[in-house]
Amino acid sequence: MKGISFNTWVYGSFPSWLPSYTLEETIARLAGIGYDGIEIGCASPHAWPDYLSAEKRADISRILERNRLKVAAMLPAPGGGPGMNPSSPLPEERAFTVKHYKDVIRLAHDWQCPTVIWVAGWVVHGTSQREAFRYSLEGLKECAAYAKPLGIDMVVEPTPTDSNLIETADDALDLAGDTGMDNVHVMFDTFHALYRNEVPSDYVHRMKDKLRHVHLSDNDRLPPGQGYGNFDAVLKALKEAEYKGYLSMEVGFHTRKADPDWYAETSLAFLRHKLDELGWGRSGQ
Repeated sequence: MKGISFNTWVYGSFPSWLPSYTLEETIARLAGIGYDGIEIGCASPHAWPDYLSAEKRADISRILERNRLKVAAMLPAPGGGPGMNPSSPLPEERAFTVKHYKDVIRLAHDWQCPTVIWVAGWVVHGTSQREAFRYSLEGLKECAAYAKPLGIDMVVEPTPTDSNLIETADDALDLAGDTGMDNVHVMFDTFHALYRNEVPSDYVHRMKDKLRHVHLSDNDRLPPGQGYGNFDAVLKALKEAEYKGYLSMEVGFHTRKADPDWYAETSLAFLRHKLDELGWGRSGQ
């Protein structure tokens, strides 16, 4: 396993506007808490590519290096005004989304990030499920072709809590497999599996050969161990599968009442304890 990372949504302004911290401040806090990596949400004020000059990108690279924090993954922000739905019936929106993804992929390369998450989109009324799947597949193939020479993998995430296209482990595997590309893989989020009343550890067994990234969250976007999720089973399955990616916390961003540091500290303490129980160390330890 590469290490433990933390998604920045709860420190940024997506989808809730508050609380909100700069990326520089967020990096310093997560490094101080003890994380190995950071998963950066690609929204303002953290990583909207259009707002990041070459000089700013170089500054962030130096800050990451100084804080010994790796970028585990980049996660674009769908929804809102621009939509950014790769399954949209609007060709203009699909083209804009692909361009944005390419900008995120370039940003990932600038920050030595190995993984960009593909949020496959949602089916708009009047569009068939098959059409929407085809639109998303076309966009994914174009983005993966752009990412491949940069050494970046794309990972497809099932997101049933928020969308209606890629809802299950099999949906994600089908979309990734239909690209026919060796830099397209899958991931899953325990929160979404719990939403479907499914067993998250089953996703590990189903996705094992293509699994490259994992989001950990309890129900209601609580830190792992604060709800009813069975994380003992998830972590045991990941260890047995010889999972080699990051374990990334994606928690707390559903409400402005969240204290980001509490979410980060509580998540890390729980996970370290469980990994110690399993005798499963992080890379380099």
